[in-house]
Order: sequence, then C-alpha cells, then structure tokens
Amino acid sequence: MDTRISFLLHDDPTAREARELLSRCVHCGFCTATCPSYQLLGDELDGPRGRLYLIRQLLETGKTSTGTRQHLDRCLLCRSCETTCPSGVNYHRLLHIGRHLSGALQSPPLSQRLRNALLRGLLPYPKRLGAALGVARLVRPLLPASIRGKIPGRRADARLKSYSSHPRKILLFQGCVQSAVARDINDATRRVLDRLDIECLTVARERCCGAVHHHLDAEKQARKFARHNIDQWLPLLQEGAEALLVTATACALEIQEYPQLFDKDPAYQQKATELLQHCQEIGSFLFQQDTGKLKLATPHPLALHMPCTQQHGLRSADKVIELLSRLGFDLRLPDDNHLCCGSAGTYSLQQPRLAGKLRQNKLQALEQTGAEIIASANIGCLLHLGEKSRLPVKHWIQWLDEFSQD
Repeated sequence: MDTRISFLLHDDPTAREARELLSRCVHCGFCTATCPSYQLLGDELDGPRGRLYLIRQLLETGKTSTGTRQHLDRCLLCRSCETTCPSGVNYHRLLHIGRHLSGALQSPPLSQRLRNALLRGLLPYPKRLGAALGVARLVRPLLPASIRGKIPGRRADARLKSYSSHPRKILLFQGCVQSAVARDINDATRRVLDRLDIECLTVARERCCGAVHHHLDAEKQARKFARHNIDQWLPLLQEGAEALLVTATACALEIQEYPQLFDKDPAYQQKATELLQHCQEIGSFLFQQDTGKLKLATPHPLALHMPCTQQHGLRSADKVIELLSRLGFDLRLPDDNHLCCGSAGTYSLQQPRLAGKLRQNKLQALEQTGAEIIASANIGCLLHLGEKSRLPVKHWIQWLDEFSQD
C-alpha cells in the first residue's frame, strides 16, 4: 500500500513508521473474514483493510474526522487479522499510530477524554481500584442495571495454606485488576506450583504491566511502568529465579512486547530483551513441566474460551490445549473459537453495545459445547463472560487446583 505523507505530518516519526508498515499490505482482504467487528457490522471501514485505508488517508491528507476516529475505536485489537494476514502486516502497531495521530489532529470529545483519564487513573492501581469497588458495592442498588452488572462481587477469602520452601523459585506477577478483584487466581497458581515443588516469590514493589496506558494512547506512562518493573524483576532473575510467570494473558503479552516500547532507548531495550527470555504465561510454563502430580482422577468436561491475547498475540493456544488435555480435562472448544469475546481490555467499557453482542455470541457457543463449566486465561475475559454467563467461569488454573487436589 503505497503512501505519501502530507507535509503536515512530514516531521512526525510515527507517520514515517506507519508508511513503512502500510507498504506490506497487498489489499487481499483475507483479514476481513476473521475480524469480529466486521462480522457484526458488515462495514468495510470496520474491518482491518478498511481501517488501513483510513490511516493511509490520514497520513496523506493530514486530516481526520469523527467518522475516522469512530471506525478506529471500534477495533478490538484482538489481532485475529494478524494471524490471518499472509503478508505479515503489523496491524496492531498501525492502529496505535492511527489512533494517536487522529487524536493529535482532532481532539476527541471531552466525554471520551474524561473516561480515558478515569480508566488510566483507576485500573492500573489496585488500592485505588479496590477502594472504588468497595464504594460501588455500597451504592450498587442505586446504580443503573448496565453499571451494576460490571461491579464484581466480593470474592471468598483464599484458603489458608502453608507453603514449603523449594530450590526452584519463580516470580509470580500479581497484576493490577486481577490482584484487586480476583486474587484467588494467583492463590490457586501458588498451590499448583507448590505441588510441583516450585516456590512462588512475589515482588512487593512491582506495578501494572502498562497495558492499560499503552492501549489508551499514553505510551510515556506505559514505558515508566515497564522501566520500573524491569528494574524490580531483572535482578531477581539474575540471582536465580528461573522465570517470571504471568496468569493473565494480556499482561503476559504486554511484558513480552516491552522491547518494542524502547525502540529509542537502547539500554532498556536490552534489559527488556533479557527479561523476555524469562517471561512466560502460566500455560506455556506448565506445558514444559512434569505435571504427573496434577493429573485429574476423572475427566472433567470443560468449555475452553481462548483469549485473543493467547491465540493471536502469544501464539501459544496449542500448548495450552495440549497441556489441559494431558492433565485430564475433556476439552470442549466452541465454534468460532478465534473470535473475540468482546472484553478486549477496556473495550467493553468503551463500546458496550458491540462488546455485549460479542459476549452473547461467545457464551452461546460455549454453552452449546455441553460442558457445565467455562475456563479462560485472562482477567478481562473472565469478568466480561462471568457477568452474563449461566455457567461458572474461572481461570483454568483454578479448575485445575480444584479438581486435582489430593
């Protein structure tokens, strides 16, 4: 896709980067067949190829519009199109650039700016989020139904357990939203790894992985979080911890892509690349282990929702499927498993109508598998699906902990 940059953007390095990335697109349209928003709306401009045309138009004219921003914002950034694309177009980076330039050329509505500021100021900070949820639960009966459903209830206290010290040690990332609303996921992970004679260490001063800020066009703050985390984790990994394990696939993907955040900072790019050798999503890690102690006594039918970050970002879905089958789960994969559930980070808060329709389709497909429990591997997906599901929804590590107990 040949692109000439407007003189208005000629000095912008991201515009030149976008031009190079656009040159890989050959207009084949294969991406539209796997795009969730295109499947729902049927508008070429709500598919990857159409959005690339809009970004090209933005670069060539130096102008944007409310319509352009709307089509770009409807993208879930699920990356399904990247899995499909035969030319290897780096679509997610192009979309980040397109949204950034569109916002720079025409300021988004005040309501959108305030909402994004609220999300950036709340979600990445567990103490703030926990306090806000506490207040929200108190006034929940007074809130509109559409908001009430998004307030997770209090989780039961974690089962107390003393853990042994083991020679093998890993760092277990706590996460921001997850540590505020679903600490039991990491508690289950700790119990599972303890049975494999692996000790989980936590890093008290770690912060959000940066994904919220990154996807809400605040890369400077995302880099700040990333630098802080790298400085916390890397010394411990160099001292002997064998891995940094992450139970939320969106966080795992963000951390594994830290090197891309530091393309203009060679020192931290090198550190991020070193960290990359140690960071693993929990499923990929367990796939490599002797898991004989965890095998289920009897098969349990399990409807497995595979997060987009696992399928199209980490590209590790096959490992997780093989792992869970090996452990004794009777896996039931839904139809159109490649399509997003609608969570997509903050998408369900920003585009509730489209997110709700995608969730409805996903839950229908999961329930039609005949399983009586649902599993996923990302906190956003778990909360989004759990809001409307008739069946129990948990991280698969929780189901494994529950069904494989001695």
